[in-house]
Amino acid sequence: MVLEEMQLTEENTRLRFLVCSLIKEIAAAYFPECSIRPFGSTVNNFGKMGCDLDMFLDLDGISGRNKTKPGGAFSVEYQTKRVASERVATQSILSVIGECIDQFAPGCTGMQKILNARCPLVRFSHQPSGFQCDLTANNRIAMRSTELLYIYSTLDPRVRALVFGIRCWARVQGITSSVPGAWITNFSLTMMVLFLLQRRNPPIIPTLDQLKAQAAEKDVHIIESHDCTFASDYKMKSSQNTETLEDLLQEFFEFYGSFAFNKMSINIRKGKEQNKPEPSPLHIQNPFEQALNVSKNVNQTQLDRFVRAARESAWILQQEGLKHPKANPWGFSALLLPNSQTSMGKSKKRRRQPASERIKNLLDSLKANKQSTDNLSRPNGHQKIIPIVR
Repeated sequence: MVLEEMQLTEENTRLRFLVCSLIKEIAAAYFPECSIRPFGSTVNNFGKMGCDLDMFLDLDGISGRNKTKPGGAFSVEYQTKRVASERVATQSILSVIGECIDQFAPGCTGMQKILNARCPLVRFSHQPSGFQCDLTANNRIAMRSTELLYIYSTLDPRVRALVFGIRCWARVQGITSSVPGAWITNFSLTMMVLFLLQRRNPPIIPTLDQLKAQAAEKDVHIIESHDCTFASDYKMKSSQNTETLEDLLQEFFEFYGSFAFNKMSINIRKGKEQNKPEPSPLHIQNPFEQALNVSKNVNQTQLDRFVRAARESAWILQQEGLKHPKANPWGFSALLLPNSQTSMGKSKKRRRQPASERIKNLLDSLKANKQSTDNLSRPNGHQKIIPIVR
């Protein structure tokens, strides 16, 4: 299965935490009681082999910043100079830590200081593990987003499977890219999958407002005036929805192939479409910073590309049939055929094609990526390969 082939292994996850501990040793030279915490794909249950390692420099635990005073007769308090704003302080801290990583951290190369971004960060490669690393500070809303996605991933096994399937499809169709640009991101695709599952009848997962309604006092989080509250131990009864993954895959393509992107916004907090507050081609409301559009980078060309691919894929699944294969490839593998985009908008009477080299290359790429990463984390370098298409 795609999920089994692409998901992070336990060994790879442990290696990511090890890299965090190595970076902490560098940061501790300036902030002895700081911590480095992974967030994003590494820990939200949607990470795939080869994904970036996002790290958060947490300074709130150091003496003088936390609310509880350390025990003992003596304590040391660390203070910083007065600066114009917290953003300026964050930029200065990341600049200094980035310089130390570049100069003294073994195996860390290609340091980039991206300090003028909306969320300042430093980016570098950790060569021994092969990870592309992003280090940020003062980014607690991203931490809450990570926790929210993890909770959604545990509510129903179809959530993770559908997200991985859609991401794999988007990669083959050229909808997503590892290069920054006007592409639809994996995070935006995940939001779109969650929104679809909230709208099924009956719903498969709750809305964010429903999670908030079940929150206990310990779950209340207000970060920079943004309400990031939701139940951390949400107990959901088994969904009455019995749709299969094949059904949901078809519904995803049909739903977004005809979605009114020109006037409607996607909102997982409410679980329903809303009028777009801005003219961006694709508008997906940030679940916590509700004035932000997480897909603001997407241009009309890339959105049109996604819509055409969704419509083409919906038609392929209708023709091929997921449960009664009559040819090879069939079902989900049929969506990985080459030239599917060049045929969009042309005659729907398309000839069945033999198993494509593109499918084979995709599988080989996934297996090679997984094997190379496992070899770094396993002494013997052996692994079990689980084919996606049988």
